[in-house]
Amino acid sequence: MVDQLETGTLTEEQLLQILHVLLVGGYETTANMIALGTIVLLQYPDQLAQLKADPSLWPNAVEELLRYLSVAHQATYRLAMTGVELPSARLSPGEAIIAPVMAANRDPEVFDDPDVLDVHRDARAHMAFGFGVHQCLGQALARVELHIVFQRMFERFPDLRLASDPADVPYKNSMVYGADAVLVTW
Repeated sequence: MVDQLETGTLTEEQLLQILHVLLVGGYETTANMIALGTIVLLQYPDQLAQLKADPSLWPNAVEELLRYLSVAHQATYRLAMTGVELPSARLSPGEAIIAPVMAANRDPEVFDDPDVLDVHRDARAHMAFGFGVHQCLGQALARVELHIVFQRMFERFPDLRLASDPADVPYKNSMVYGADAVLVTW
């Protein structure tokens, strides 16, 4: 990328923006999914036991965790180019709509009991990675990373448990939702 800067193809500001997106998208989201996913799975010991007993459930569990947690706190902003009929309103050309991903992932018309974690749920319709042309380019890698980390962590530390009450975990709420630290014991 430096050659893009040296040739003038990109400005320094543009290069820094690209690097910021790579850092947030490639590290922050996955790291926070691991921390939050660990907290959540330890709070659902019956489901965690099922995952330990049947590792083939992990890919589905990862999809459900992505839906349930939605760590990327982004809202999609769209401008209606033509009239659009929504279930609750009609947008005229030029009107805007804001659609938070977190709300889409908790839509009861799409997911039964959306506020409940269910590792058996078919959660592939989640919006954790965006939608359409606005999907995350690294989503396949993120899925693999999360699957490997969770499965290996609970295989290596089968008695892993939280060392403090989840309410005492210091959470951060910025562009990426997460935990500052997760204290565990085994």
